[in-house]
Amino acid sequence: MMFTPQGKHLVAGEWMEGAGTFASDPATGPSYHFAVGTPKIVDRAAKAGEEAFWSYGYSSRKDRAAFLYAIADEIEARAEAITEIGSQESGLPEARLNGERGRTRDQLRLFASHILKGDYLDRRHDEALPDRQPLPRTDLQMVQRPIGPVAVFGASNFPLAFSTAGGDTAAALAAGCPVIVKGHSAHPGTSEVVAEAIAAAIEKCGLHPGVFSLIQGGKRDVGVALAQHPLINAVGFTGSLAGGRALFDLCAQRDRPVPFFGELGSINPMFLLPKALEGRGKDIAKGWAGSLTMGAGQFCTNPSIAIVLDGPDADAFVSAAVQALEPTDAQTMLTDGIALAYRTGRDRIAASVGVQEIVTSVCDMRNATPCLFDTTGDEWLANAELGEEVFGPLGLVVRTRDIEQMLAIARSLDGQLTCTIHMDDGDTELGRRMVPVLERKAGRLLVNGFPTGVEVSDAMVHGGPYPASTNFGATSVGTMSIRRFLRPVCYQNFPGALLPEDLR
Repeated sequence: MMFTPQGKHLVAGEWMEGAGTFASDPATGPSYHFAVGTPKIVDRAAKAGEEAFWSYGYSSRKDRAAFLYAIADEIEARAEAITEIGSQESGLPEARLNGERGRTRDQLRLFASHILKGDYLDRRHDEALPDRQPLPRTDLQMVQRPIGPVAVFGASNFPLAFSTAGGDTAAALAAGCPVIVKGHSAHPGTSEVVAEAIAAAIEKCGLHPGVFSLIQGGKRDVGVALAQHPLINAVGFTGSLAGGRALFDLCAQRDRPVPFFGELGSINPMFLLPKALEGRGKDIAKGWAGSLTMGAGQFCTNPSIAIVLDGPDADAFVSAAVQALEPTDAQTMLTDGIALAYRTGRDRIAASVGVQEIVTSVCDMRNATPCLFDTTGDEWLANAELGEEVFGPLGLVVRTRDIEQMLAIARSLDGQLTCTIHMDDGDTELGRRMVPVLERKAGRLLVNGFPTGVEVSDAMVHGGPYPASTNFGATSVGTMSIRRFLRPVCYQNFPGALLPEDLR
C-alpha cells in the first residue's frame, strides 16, 4: 500500500497548513505538495517548546528513556512506509534506507540506556567543611542540566540518521530539551512519517505536545527566524560549509548568542606511509575506491585525498585505484543541487594548474560516476582550493617528493572530521611524528582503515576543528553528543528537598 503524505507541519501536536505549498522533487515516484513554513509558525513552535520545557526539562531520566524507546518502536512500526517514501525521495537503495532506519532506531535506544546510567550528568559533591581554617567551606553540589528548547536542521544526505529523529534530535530529547526540527526539503515525506512516529510516542508517554515540532519547507526567513528566536537555546546542523557558517553567524549575532553545533565538511585525508604503500598499496587502493564511491561519495567522512610518497609504489597505487574505479556504475545523487555542486567541484579541480585527470566522471542530471585526479605536493601546498571539499565520489592523489613534504601537508590541513594513517611495522617512527600533528587537525584518527561508517557508541567523536565543525569540543555522534544540550549548575548550601532529582 503506497504511503501518501498529508503535507502538513506538526506543531505542538497539531497538523497544520502553511503559507502555500511546495512540491517535492523525488528521484523516482510521485511528487507531493507540502506546507511552507513561516516565521509565525516558528514562533508558535518555539513558544510551545518553552511551555513543554517546564515539565519535560524536569522529568525523570526514566520517563525520558521510556520516551526514546517509544520513538524507536514507533519508527519500526512504520518501517515499510519509511523505506518506500525515503527511497523515492532520495534515490537511495532500500538496503541503505533499512540500514539507516536501524541506526536511527538503535541510536535512540542507546541514548535511552545511557541516560538511565546517569554517568553523563558528571555529578560532583564538595561536602561542607564548617571548621576549615582560615575560612569554612559551604556544601557544593554540581550536575548537568538541560538548556531548554533546541532547533535542529535536517540533513540532505541522511534522511533518517541526521534528520527528524536523528542524532541531534535524539541527543536533545535525551538531555531533556524540547526540539523544533526544520525539515529538509529534499525528503519532506520521510520527515513527515518520522514526525508521526514521534507524535505517537508523545501521546503514548503522556508528554506535553510541545516537546517536538516539525516545520517543513520555507525560505531563508524560516531558518533565520528559527536560529534567532529568543526561546531557542542551541542549534544543531549538518550540511554545507556555506549554509552552516551563515547559521553560525546568525546565532552569534543574537542579542543573547547561543551555541551553534554545526558539522560542516571535511576532505578526510589519508596518509599512506612508505612501507604500507610498498607492501599493500594495491589493496589499499581497492579499499579506497570502495570507500570513495560508497553512497555516491555523499558522506561527510568520504576520504577524498590520498597522500603518498612519489615513485614506483605511488604509480602502482594509482593504477590499482583506476582499475577499481573505472567499472563503477553511475549512482543517483540525493538532489539536483548536490549533483550540480559535484559537477562544479569536479570542474574546479580539473581546471587547477598542475592537476591531471586520470578517471573522468560522467554526471548526467542526478546520476554520477567517480573521478580521480593526480597532483604533486608542491601544487597542493600552493593551491588552497585543492583542500576544499567536493561532495561526491571524487578522489585526489597527492604525490610528495619526500617525508618532510608529507609532514608539511599534514601541518597545512584545515580542521577535519577524520585523518587516516596507513602503516606497517616499518612505518612506526614516521607514525610517531605524524600523530601529534594529525590529532590537532581531526576529531577521529584511524590506522589502516577507512572512515566511511561512523559507529554510534560511547567513544565516538564526529567533529573536529573548524571547518569540520563549529565546536571542536563536541561530537554530533555517540552518547557524548548529549552533553551539547546540557550546562553545569552548582547548588550551594541547598536543602535536599530543593535539589534536582538527580542530586537527591
